Amino acid sequence: MKLYTFFRSSASFRVRIALNSKGLRYEPALVSLPKGEHLEAKYRSVNPQGLVPALEDGGRILTQSLAIIEYLDEVHPGPKLLPSDPIDRHYVRAFSQIVACEIHPLNNTRTLKHIRKTYKLDDEGVNAWYRHWIADGFGMMESFLIREGKCGKYCFRDQVTMADCCLVPQVFNAQRYDCDLTPYPTVMRIHEACMQLEPFIRAQPSKQPEAG
Repeated sequence: MKLYTFFRSSASFRVRIALNSKGLRYEPALVSLPKGEHLEAKYRSVNPQGLVPALEDGGRILTQSLAIIEYLDEVHPGPKLLPSDPIDRHYVRAFSQIVACEIHPLNNTRTLKHIRKTYKLDDEGVNAWYRHWIADGFGMMESFLIREGKCGKYCFRDQVTMADCCLVPQVFNAQRYDCDLTPYPTVMRIHEACMQLEPFIRAQPSKQPEAG
């Protein structure tokens, strides 16, 4: 397998965690977002969306991080990243989509570049936007975990799932922007538990080849 990835991309980070958790080996293909390599024809020929990650497996190109993780869980052996019960699977998917659908689109690189240019924002203006949506989204995450009552050591009891694959990269992003995460003790407790696990440690941005 080949994973087209960028070390600070949270969507790529999710898939790296999933691959590591299932014990799957892959070749990293580095795509620099700051250099605009994801927009060049060479990469567009791989993924016309111009987004990372993309996963090549058996000659097929797979896109969109949550779809990739579900594919890996269905096709490849190893620990399951989604529970077997339909209601529990809904829980894991719903939490994952809080991150991937509610938080990430508002704070990804494309959005931040657009608001900076369109509304003539300086760094503090962009950071204020970022922190606002982090607070909004992390509030959703925290209340969801508490209300549903299904979390244990990890988002779903003591089983690492796709939800944890989404939670950890989002915390990394929030920390990078110096967001106050003290109001979200459940989220942070789960993050700390995950970061004791080798698949998460190896997947983090600082461990990637281009991080240096």
